[in-house]
Amino acid sequence: MNRVTLVLGGARSGKSRYAESLAAPFRSRAYLATAEGADEEMMRRIGHHRENRGPGWITKEAPLDLTAALETTTEDVILIDCITLWISNLMLVSRDITHEVETLCSMLNRHQSRIVIVSNEVGQGIVPDNALARRFRDEHGLANQRLAQVAQEVVLVVAGLPLVLKSGSPPPAPPGTAG
Repeated sequence: MNRVTLVLGGARSGKSRYAESLAAPFRSRAYLATAEGADEEMMRRIGHHRENRGPGWITKEAPLDLTAALETTTEDVILIDCITLWISNLMLVSRDITHEVETLCSMLNRHQSRIVIVSNEVGQGIVPDNALARRFRDEHGLANQRLAQVAQEVVLVVAGLPLVLKSGSPPPAPPGTAG
C-alpha cells in the first residue's frame, strides 16, 4: 500500500528541503515539477532546486497534467513540487480546478509508490485585494484540504522545523466527496 505525505509551509519555510529528506532513503526517486521557466529568475530557481537535489532523481515536468505524469511514474518514491504552482498554472488556462484536484486525489489513492507532495500554506495572510487573488487563495486552500484528507501524514514546516499535523490512516471522506 502506498503512503502519501503532504508537506505544507510558507515561502522559504524549508518545506521542499524537508520533502526531499523524506525521499532521500529510497533507491529510485522521481521529481514531478510543476514550475515553468517563464523568465530568467524562475529558471535560476529551478536550477537551484535541481542542484540542491543532486543526482539520482528522475525529473518530469508536469505544469498542467500532473495526474497523467503521476500515473506513468513508477519509482519507489515520487516527490510532487508544488501544488501551489500547479493550481496557478491551471487557473491561467481556465481548467476546472475542483475536477483536477479530485482526479489527482483518486490517482493518489490508487498509486503504489510512496508519494510526497509539497504545497504552500497561503491562507494565513491578509485577504487579497482583488477577485483573482481571492479565488486563487480559496481554490488553493480547498485543494490543500482535499489533499490532507487523502494523505496519511500531513506536516507543516515553519522556519525549517517540521510539525506533524496528521499521522496514521486517513479518516473516511466526508459525505458527498469522491474518495
